[in-house]
Amino acid sequence: MSDEQQRFVPDGFEVPTTLLGDGFRLEPLGAEHNERDLAAWSGSIGHIRATPGFGRNWPPLEGMSAEANLADLVRHAQDFAERRGFTYSVLEGETEVIGCLYVYPGKEQPERVQVSSWVRADRAHLDVPLYEAVSRWLREVWPFDAGRIDYAPR
Repeated sequence: MSDEQQRFVPDGFEVPTTLLGDGFRLEPLGAEHNERDLAAWSGSIGHIRATPGFGRNWPPLEGMSAEANLADLVRHAQDFAERRGFTYSVLEGETEVIGCLYVYPGKEQPERVQVSSWVRADRAHLDVPLYEAVSRWLREVWPFDAGRIDYAPR
């Protein structure tokens, strides 16, 4: 496999840094989201685990310290900077974290695109609009063949 085939996105592809949706917007997840991200998912563990595309191992039932969550956010930001995977905060207004979107190569099949998203339980009504907007965005803006995208339907 050539280096170009192994890359998740081509070198010339300008990775989008935002998506505006009806009632939300996306921006790259970073350390600045730590407190709001931790509050968003830790208050919605059952809801997130019931969201299509998530399983029984995340989020952790016992929660996570702010330091551990920060390390996770830093890892995701590093992946973004190195174009290995792309994680976005789902925001309402300017700063309120209401969810998250992950776009990564498949674990067992790296040529596939594994996409998952969640919203807080109190914003559950945005799950379908987020799924629909992201699905369109991935087809229309990203360099992925639609047949390679795995994103659990809503």
